[in-house]
Amino acid sequence: MRRFPLPRHLALAALLSLGAGPAVAELAYVSNEKDDNLSVIDLDRLEVVDTIAVGKRPRGLALSSDRRLLYICASDSDTVQVLDLATREILHELPSGEDPEQFALHPNDRWLFIANEDDALATVVDTRSRQVLAQIDVGVEPEGMAVSPDGRLAVNTSETTNMVHWIDVESLALVDNTLVDQRPRDLVFNADGSLLWVSAEIGGTVSIIDVASREIRHKLRFAIRGVHPDKVQPVGVELTDDGRYAFVALGPANHVAIVDARSYEVLDYLLVGRRAWHMAFDTDQRRLLVTNGVSGDVSVIDIAERKVTKTLRVGRFPWDVVVTP
Repeated sequence: MRRFPLPRHLALAALLSLGAGPAVAELAYVSNEKDDNLSVIDLDRLEVVDTIAVGKRPRGLALSSDRRLLYICASDSDTVQVLDLATREILHELPSGEDPEQFALHPNDRWLFIANEDDALATVVDTRSRQVLAQIDVGVEPEGMAVSPDGRLAVNTSETTNMVHWIDVESLALVDNTLVDQRPRDLVFNADGSLLWVSAEIGGTVSIIDVASREIRHKLRFAIRGVHPDKVQPVGVELTDDGRYAFVALGPANHVAIVDARSYEVLDYLLVGRRAWHMAFDTDQRRLLVTNGVSGDVSVIDIAERKVTKTLRVGRFPWDVVVTP
């Protein structure tokens, strides 16, 4: 039988189809405090596609570096749960100290630094051995936690002491404190680790701290037309990888501020849902997801257009969000 070659365009299409598996959508995982579950959002369809039961009062979320595991602060269960994202089943739990709220995973993908709000402690857990490596005394009501990009420092905020606490990772010892404004919540390093951005909920500010000196370099304040200043309560902070923008969730002001991360100018305010809490970028940083605790939804922001393009209903009191490809 004589065989005729396929036309070039059909041959190329056939070759590509052999190597291409089914497309996998980006997914967002949202912790719902009052429902003891996670909402799973398909970011291609912009729909909630699953709900996963977890421990009591889930709050902080963190992904392993390979994006296969999701760590969950089950605050009222006094534990950190480890979720297998392929099966969506809880694999095991980690000792966390009482009332874990937020945490940060070290760049070695092994050590988890956990804020224990009720105990004024930071607990360090080895996620492989499932052993507590240290418990470090910090300020009253520890909340936020971050680890520097080089892995040398862990930092923690204390809501009542109004400080940032600096922990040396090698010695697992508290080495310094920086006073900030009232009720600090979230904190995040910039990409090269030279600056630390810290939100102060009741103070209404974001402090930008020079990491080398541990002194405040600049302080952001926010004013939204028609919104009483008492409602402007910064919580979540996210920075783009290219260093151009910072986004600040302003709590009961129901807005997200867009900030020029180089000049510190506030560029815009975007109206989102009620009580904007925490945020996460999609993987190419074209969109930003915002959890709105009181309205029980997630706002989707198009960063280039600077506008909210979609609002997605999730569970009751959504708190944190992470995105995985």
